Amino acid sequence: MPELKIREIAEFMGGKILRGNPENFVRGYSIDSRTIKEGEIFFALKGDRDGHDFVLDALRNGGVGAVVSKMVNIPENKVLIYVEDTLKALQNLAKKVVERLKPKVVGITGSAGKTTVKEGTFYLLSKFKKCIKSPGNLNNHIGLPLSILNIGVEDEIAILEMAMSSRGEIKTLTEIAPPDVSVITNINPVHLQFFSSIEEIALAKKEILDGTKEGGVAILNGDDPLVRKISVDFRGEKIFFGEGEGNQIRISDIKRDGEFGIEFTIDLEGEREKVQLKPVTKPFIFNILPAIGVVSAFGFKLKDISPYISNFKPFKMRGEIIFLGNKILIDDSYNSNPRALSTMLEEIYHARGRKIAVLGDMLELGGREEEFHREIGRSLANLRIDFLVTVGKLASLIGEEAVKWGMVKENFRSFSDSESASEFVEKIVKDGDVILVKGSRRLKMEVISERLKGVN
Repeated sequence: MPELKIREIAEFMGGKILRGNPENFVRGYSIDSRTIKEGEIFFALKGDRDGHDFVLDALRNGGVGAVVSKMVNIPENKVLIYVEDTLKALQNLAKKVVERLKPKVVGITGSAGKTTVKEGTFYLLSKFKKCIKSPGNLNNHIGLPLSILNIGVEDEIAILEMAMSSRGEIKTLTEIAPPDVSVITNINPVHLQFFSSIEEIALAKKEILDGTKEGGVAILNGDDPLVRKISVDFRGEKIFFGEGEGNQIRISDIKRDGEFGIEFTIDLEGEREKVQLKPVTKPFIFNILPAIGVVSAFGFKLKDISPYISNFKPFKMRGEIIFLGNKILIDDSYNSNPRALSTMLEEIYHARGRKIAVLGDMLELGGREEEFHREIGRSLANLRIDFLVTVGKLASLIGEEAVKWGMVKENFRSFSDSESASEFVEKIVKDGDVILVKGSRRLKMEVISERLKGVN
């Protein structure tokens, strides 16, 4: 991260130094008094809890000072910077850091796959350039500025997730860090609790294109009609990816190589490479395409990239395939939506052995939440899933519908929480089983995955 003096930080934020030496340097930035490190400055953000209540804790734990929007009594040897809005101050500071360091920015959004594409892009692009990525899931109006403040003077490219749950959020993120390269992975029916239609979701995603720098590049899912539609008036270069005709990055000849191996061909601007990956699921391989697109946007050829593709593997809780003795766990427990869940159920349909689906509620689907869950139940029955365990009231509708469409009633069990479900699943799994664990983040489905990892 750039070394900034107290004076510079206050100036960038439009703040006033009330206490402390303006010429002292800050080592880092934090919004959590529990994890703050020595020499970092604490931003007292207001949310469910008021950060001002934890300023003294942050200073006792090593913080050099605090950024506040109301007065707090602090020790004389600490720094205090007053601003009108601490969140806006954090965002303004991040914006100024981007302007000072001038890294190329890759912005990644979409309804699903953002984190995997971000990680894959970093994995590939870092072979050629000095890169930094947003850590974990720091992808919103608070997380993105914190990610930016980790950029170092040596970093050439910042790879940033840009998430949203309402209109205007991505616009805010692009104002902080305007992308040189923008990525839209897909547009799915998620966050419908906050939108009236999937078309409105598409318009919210379009904000990343509107915020892309003049002369920038967009890497777009060419198989998604809504992505095609919102990109029509984008004036920069457009690179489409997918299976269909008209995609500059095209995947074809997809063949299953054993139970969880996949072989496929990638075409890019006249180059062609055959790739084999194992163990992966089919949805995972499509996340490679936008990552390749980003690397190609920086001038690298497919022949430069292809030696590294075969080592691209799923990330924790995102389609990770784990061999537990003679059992196979597909841990996709990080999140869920109707389209993503449908594709993962199709994956275990192709597997040998008894198929167990452990599914949690799909949240933020608005007025269609019951409809979406019942649709999954019908498709699950048609895919001949052997045993279904659900977590949550909405997910129980999957089971009800599956039983109506032919699943044996005794092979469906419903639980209110993941801990109870994990105890049951642990008892029923046996050698040869393939177990899919998936659900929305709030359900904590990883509890089940972690328990199963102890079953060998």
